[in-house]
Amino acid sequence: MNASCAYSNRMSQPLGSVGDVERYSVEELESAIHRHNRLYWEEQAPEISDYDYDRLVVRLQQLAPDSPVLQELGERGERLGEPVQHARPMLSLDKCYSAAELEDWAATIEGDFVAMPKFDGIACSLRYDERGRLKLAATRGTGFVGDDVTVNAHGIRDIPKMLAPNVEVRGEVYMRLSVFAAFRERFSNPRNLTAGAMKQKDAKKSAEYKLSFTAYDLLGTDHATELEKIAWLEAHGFPKLDHQLALRGHLQEAYEAFAEKRPSLDYEIDGVVFRANLVREEKRLGQTAHHPRFALAYKFQGESGRTRLVDVEWSVSRTGAITPVALIEPVQLSGAAVGRASLHHPGYVKKLGLAKGCEVLVTRRGGVIPHVERMLAPGAEPIEPPAKCPSCGSPTRWNGDFLSCSRPETCRLARIGDLEHFCTVTELLGFGERILSAAYDAGILQRPPDLYRVTTDQLAKLERVGEKTAQNLLAQVQSKRRLPLETFLRALGISELGAHVSTLLAEHYGSLEKIRALDVEELAALHSVGEIIARSVVGGLEENAPLIDELLDEGVIVEPPERSRMAGPLAGYSFVFTGKLEAMDRKVAQAEVRQLGGETPSSVSASLCFLVVGEEKGGAKSTKQKSAEKHIQAGASIRVLDEAGFLKLLEAARRGERP
Repeated sequence: MNASCAYSNRMSQPLGSVGDVERYSVEELESAIHRHNRLYWEEQAPEISDYDYDRLVVRLQQLAPDSPVLQELGERGERLGEPVQHARPMLSLDKCYSAAELEDWAATIEGDFVAMPKFDGIACSLRYDERGRLKLAATRGTGFVGDDVTVNAHGIRDIPKMLAPNVEVRGEVYMRLSVFAAFRERFSNPRNLTAGAMKQKDAKKSAEYKLSFTAYDLLGTDHATELEKIAWLEAHGFPKLDHQLALRGHLQEAYEAFAEKRPSLDYEIDGVVFRANLVREEKRLGQTAHHPRFALAYKFQGESGRTRLVDVEWSVSRTGAITPVALIEPVQLSGAAVGRASLHHPGYVKKLGLAKGCEVLVTRRGGVIPHVERMLAPGAEPIEPPAKCPSCGSPTRWNGDFLSCSRPETCRLARIGDLEHFCTVTELLGFGERILSAAYDAGILQRPPDLYRVTTDQLAKLERVGEKTAQNLLAQVQSKRRLPLETFLRALGISELGAHVSTLLAEHYGSLEKIRALDVEELAALHSVGEIIARSVVGGLEENAPLIDELLDEGVIVEPPERSRMAGPLAGYSFVFTGKLEAMDRKVAQAEVRQLGGETPSSVSASLCFLVVGEEKGGAKSTKQKSAEKHIQAGASIRVLDEAGFLKLLEAARRGERP
């Protein structure tokens, strides 16, 4: 009997038996291990027990410790957790909580949309090689760098082990509620258990958790629509994705359809994802530091309450945008008394038909930011947007649903906001709103270059400043004459030139001169930018050329980026702390944030990402919290976290997850 016949006879024995492994040759052992790997990982149809499989491996180790089969097994396990650079960033989705916000976003996109559940699981990328074999599976991680989980992805039945060559599939690893029922007494939720199972070093134990996978994106093909991608994925072995085509003007209906079926689903969802159906929109719209522009997550809402609208306050931002804020009779939402709520933009006020004294529904979205959702009962005096700027008295002008000052270049609040933005980004400590307002009114500081011209005597003449404070302020200015390239770019206040794009430009081009010489086509071709961002940045740099030249003439030195710097999961995010933290000292918390790549500026500004609120003396709101709320009401996207929320975010960041 030849070797192959002998092997076939032994392999035909009942499950759990491989006979006398001492009689196997090296060739037979390698063939057997190859075969059982395929049965276990690719076909999920094992024919022998784990014990007997291990006997085969141990015997091969004894006879041929350098066998390539053993090397492959070692590499498979050792790769678990190793960093993987994503070919295209896997960013979080931007979020909304109302039909009005959803429609505002949809207005920027051409064509119709695809709606699908927002799974509460672990985002994962699958790469298939030139032969169509599953080569790599990686978690989202920071969005730019994830963790290798290939060995455990092979144990998920929903993931095909063979596909078309050179494609990438993105989706969500999750645990069905029916599976989680067996673990409910030991684990708090299926998402955390899923994350733990994917990081399990023993691949067989990971497979025992019976995880599931849903695919929602496909890279490396030439499909024209998202619906075509979804159909292709289903036809090639991935489980059917619950989705529907959402027509323009009917997006809310799609959201409500998923919300209605949510209780009957066998998996957890926390919202509905809307995505442009036309694939070409992805390149046109690009993405920000935090999210793609062509997709949005409509989250299920927080606690709501009824109250009355007292009045509307109109605030002016540094760009001249005029934003409405609702002043309401205090209402208890999510354990706090709410007296002010966002109204998004003037067009939203018109759309709702608000009037003084009307009854409104207010929702505290995510348990943090209050928003007026709709009018429940009419009032007496209609709310009219101002015909003149509340700051400088110049005529206002409309651009669609948005209102702005017609002369922002001379508007007091806009100019002070511009100065405050520059000081916050460059971390010029001490130059808060009070001092900047006094210096502006005194004619000392009108534009950012004035900061590098101001004298101690001029500052000392301001009310409540004095000689010592003036010297400290001037010392701050002198310490900020050298600015990193990405900081200098952000400080200019150009639309779309935020933390992500400024860092991307700095690291890719390396000098201010090269960046100023870019045209729209060249910048749009840079990965993750897109035409819309490119036009805004190039146009903004051209418009601000005199400001840039003036800053350079005043001795500001723009330094190239440090090529060796590694971006952590909090890179591009800034945190300000207020109040007392119970779990750790504030300095320790700041150090943790910086260790993970984040920034910890000393003061609140419109560009801040997170305000962490600890316990305040007497229970009153701090100046920082009031300042953050003011910026939020003016349209800033600051997120306010309590200590528990911050610790949860910090724990996720330590696992490599971005906010």
